[in-house]
Amino acid sequence: MKKDWILTQESFDALLVWLDPAREEAGRKYEEIRVRLIKIFTCRKCSEAEDLADETINRVSKKLKEIESTYSGARAPYFYGVANKVYMEYLRRKKVPAPPAPADQSDAIEKEYACLEKCIEDLTPDNRELVLQYYQGEKTAKIVHRKQLAEQLGIAVNALRIRAHRIRTSLQDCVEGCLQEATA
Repeated sequence: MKKDWILTQESFDALLVWLDPAREEAGRKYEEIRVRLIKIFTCRKCSEAEDLADETINRVSKKLKEIESTYSGARAPYFYGVANKVYMEYLRRKKVPAPPAPADQSDAIEKEYACLEKCIEDLTPDNRELVLQYYQGEKTAKIVHRKQLAEQLGIAVNALRIRAHRIRTSLQDCVEGCLQEATA
């Protein structure tokens, strides 16, 4: 990984403003993107998933002055495109053969995440909040968080699972429809 550039507080603040002018919302988006990047790298069996996620964020921050005036649309897909490049470098460094993938894998990932973002925005505010809360955390923290969420909603944990499953199914249908529209 390229470690010749360090993320400064000024660069980080500029990144947050680019993500959203409201500081709190920008922080939430940053955390969501970082968690998703870690999951992407973890799913690809990268032993350094958090480092690769941080490297991706650093590269986007470094490039921000060049792209911020011309880039439009959701910010997250840009991170995922950069993450794909970081992943390919990781494979070369580890001398792991890359899985066979179409040449436009980065574009496909960006489209998929753009559709996911759109579909999440199309959910009712209550369903959006529920599904985002439901999938927060890892391992034991996730279990504890889900129990607390069920208590807040005044429902059993199993009812929460069913509700989250229904929302996830509708999201999956929405994303699939969005992707079909994009390729049509």
